[in-house]
Amino acid sequence: MHKVMVIGIAGGTGSGKTTITRRLMQRFGKDVCMISYDNYYKARHNIPFEERAKINYDHPDAFDTELFLKDLRTLKAGKPIQMPLYDYAIHDRLEQTKQIYPAKVILVEGILIFASPELCNEMDIKLFVDADADVRILRRIVRDVRDRGRSLDSVVNQYLTTVKPMHEQFVEPSKRRADIIIPEGGHNLVALDMIMERVRAHLEQ
Repeated sequence: MHKVMVIGIAGGTGSGKTTITRRLMQRFGKDVCMISYDNYYKARHNIPFEERAKINYDHPDAFDTELFLKDLRTLKAGKPIQMPLYDYAIHDRLEQTKQIYPAKVILVEGILIFASPELCNEMDIKLFVDADADVRILRRIVRDVRDRGRSLDSVVNQYLTTVKPMHEQFVEPSKRRADIIIPEGGHNLVALDMIMERVRAHLEQ
């Protein structure tokens, strides 16, 4: 059986993780599958919206890491999973799920995936995408207002009260667990080429 390679892609909000993930998926197609930690926020159907809006979503406790680990191990074992889907506008998990089929390379993406030593142990390559804090906040504002139905005030407020402090407390220190740190994310073509070469070599084994 072909050994499965798991690549973890972490980094702060707006650092360019998704760009790298997308490039790899475009390049390798069916040989790659991806699970995003963002989809594994805990379900909170029993809490009113006003309360859900106040939760600190940038703390490791906001995630259902147990389910994530279980699903990752299932994919590694060559079986499909039902990945939860999450709606940022309502701050809750949706009823429907998305079927993810196993592949030779599994991409794991999320801001806090390196904060869990247990999760790190499942990964063969750990990439940390690094970008300037100013660039990241601007990207986040644009994304959350345009794609996630948020108001500018709420994005800025959330950034200052939870995103920035949690980044400093959890995301930045987790960089030490990375094998490779990539400045400028998906725009770093040299790093991207090296990663693609590594994946290609794995697929040809």
